[in-house]
Amino acid sequence: MAQIDGARQLMTSALAAARTSDRLTDPASESFPKSQPVASAASPPDRSVEILRIPHITVHVFCDTPSLIGAIEGAVADRRMVRASAKLLRGGIAAAIDLYSKETPPNLIIIENHAPVAELYAQLDALAELCVAGTKVIIIGSANDVAVYRGLILRGVSDYAVTPLDPLLIISLVSRVYRDSETSRFGRVLAFIGASGGAGSSTIAQNVASTIARSYASSVIFADLDLPFGTAGLGFDLNPNVNISDALSDGDRLDDILLERLLTKHHEHLQVLTAPASLDQFHDLTEDAFERVLDVAQANASFVVVDVPHVWTPWVRKVLLSADEVVISALPNLASFRNVKSLLDLLRKARLNDEPPKLVLNQIGMPKRAEIKAEHFADGLKIKPIACIPFDISVSTAGNNGQMIADVAPKSAVSKSLFNIAETITGRKSAKPAKKFDLKNFDLLNRFWPRH
Repeated sequence: MAQIDGARQLMTSALAAARTSDRLTDPASESFPKSQPVASAASPPDRSVEILRIPHITVHVFCDTPSLIGAIEGAVADRRMVRASAKLLRGGIAAAIDLYSKETPPNLIIIENHAPVAELYAQLDALAELCVAGTKVIIIGSANDVAVYRGLILRGVSDYAVTPLDPLLIISLVSRVYRDSETSRFGRVLAFIGASGGAGSSTIAQNVASTIARSYASSVIFADLDLPFGTAGLGFDLNPNVNISDALSDGDRLDDILLERLLTKHHEHLQVLTAPASLDQFHDLTEDAFERVLDVAQANASFVVVDVPHVWTPWVRKVLLSADEVVISALPNLASFRNVKSLLDLLRKARLNDEPPKLVLNQIGMPKRAEIKAEHFADGLKIKPIACIPFDISVSTAGNNGQMIADVAPKSAVSKSLFNIAETITGRKSAKPAKKFDLKNFDLLNRFWPRH
């Protein structure tokens, strides 16, 4: 009883706070100017464009300015830099020259410089003699001068940026340096989790994955992480001999070839990693249990849709924090409201350089069930749902038959909501197919305008 009263107080206080604002806060509506060739905090990267994750590289950063040190630390802690091994060192280019005269330089060197241009050019020539093939260099300075930028590029510097910088801009710089690298081409991870049991997160994830694959002809891998009770096999009507637990057991040797053997094809652009269909084994997973699986999956698909079970463990937290997009499915009730707020608070604090998770309200208008109105739910959380999916019996019909909702009820409000979710989280618009020429219309025209 005390928990219910506490949740109600939370809802009441959240609504009161939200009503002090004239409108809902929609983080996705914010726009940012595109960055210029010479990057600076005045021209941050467009957050609507996904920055490529950084490949497995070693990075040394030489700087002394407190603000830049803080920005570098924020960048290194970001999910996009998880594969990079970074070290922050004091000093500028002279310190780099001294260090690399004694040891091998890393894959990437980032140097803060405030020396005159002529002196910088001379020091770069000295540094170049110590660097090995493939070493990349980024210079951070204070001169917002295109001539300086061009001079540095001509001398083999990979990029030049102007202070002040924020963490996202620094990540963008590194990403830009490795944009042509095969190892940097990772697909985006779209993680779906339910705020409570029965919120329909698995059904939504499966149908959105199918919608993305069909609408954009993009390669999609669906990964069911609910090892004991996953429903991907049922939802996609599959009965494979292998499943995602085989990928976990062979994690050390998992590569593109092994992953291909473990995937089950659903249709041309969609492949599925199903969960085990039995309870024969227990799964005591570490925090990094799915890291290798998702890494290999990202290297083999444009999108990796992850169905995260409604549990709270270190590995669930790790998957959510590292995902490119997080979609929370919730029922319009008090328990879901409380759990959504907890998830939002956690993810907003831990993912400072990302937009908040996306919210989907499901089963709106179910008969004989009291529910919180969608606008009150949104007001209390200060987040606008990307979809409010109405209750529809066709959802159960499709699930029981192992079909997608778009196949059972393509013109339903549910199907349209799923399509909107796919558009929102991918940032893509599907091309409308050209209308087929209808011979019936041709015959009708001939009746009115007979040929002579």
